[in-house]
Amino acid sequence: MSGHSKWSTIKHKKAANDSKRGKLFSKLVKEITAAARLGGGDIDMNPRLRTAIATAKSSNVPNDNIEKAILRGIGELEGTSIEEVVYEGYGPGGVAMMIEVITDNKNRAIAEIRHVLGKFDGRIGERGCVAWGFDKCGLIVVDADSIDEEELFLIAADAGAEDLTPLDTAVEIITPFEQFDKVVTAIQSTQANIQLAEISMIPQNTVKLEGKEAKKMLRLMENLDELDDVQKVYANFDIPDDILEAAA
Repeated sequence: MSGHSKWSTIKHKKAANDSKRGKLFSKLVKEITAAARLGGGDIDMNPRLRTAIATAKSSNVPNDNIEKAILRGIGELEGTSIEEVVYEGYGPGGVAMMIEVITDNKNRAIAEIRHVLGKFDGRIGERGCVAWGFDKCGLIVVDADSIDEEELFLIAADAGAEDLTPLDTAVEIITPFEQFDKVVTAIQSTQANIQLAEISMIPQNTVKLEGKEAKKMLRLMENLDELDDVQKVYANFDIPDDILEAAA
């Protein structure tokens, strides 16, 4: 799992520091609108919306944009009708992929995704072809230097975390979907620096990629992230750290 979580962290850092900030803002605002549309505008009653707003604020999305996104979601502001859909497929080396989309045009979205997958030896699969190999969980990555590992373990476990894995410079925490918000809140009450906190699809097994296949897989991930309609991409690759870091 650490390969995917490390890539997610790299992606967030890149988006925060380069010219893609506007694209990131757009995706975060879409998520807020979708969350409010499905669960209402009260963050106390809508954990998905609460997480979406926290993520947007951590990326410095202006409060005005956040408020308008909520109002569009609950129907108090006019806006384009959007749909959520998940496409399943395969990447280089048979890597299983799940691609979450929020779009106002599903025909455009699937055409663009199919085109990008084809460029990097990937393909769209049938519904359900890979979903069985992923579990919906909370994923939290904490800066290892910002808190004692034993203290973090006790706090996270007490709040309901399922697994804690030390990485090179961070600690990866997996939580049951239902306990995600509680674990994040518990960690936020400490001095710990949370680098990433999101609901994620955690792969049950991974596919090892090296060399050209690994680089091709990361180019595929980057190209999918570039698509306006694509919100998140989950994949069960396991790629060496040096290749992941070079991609940053």
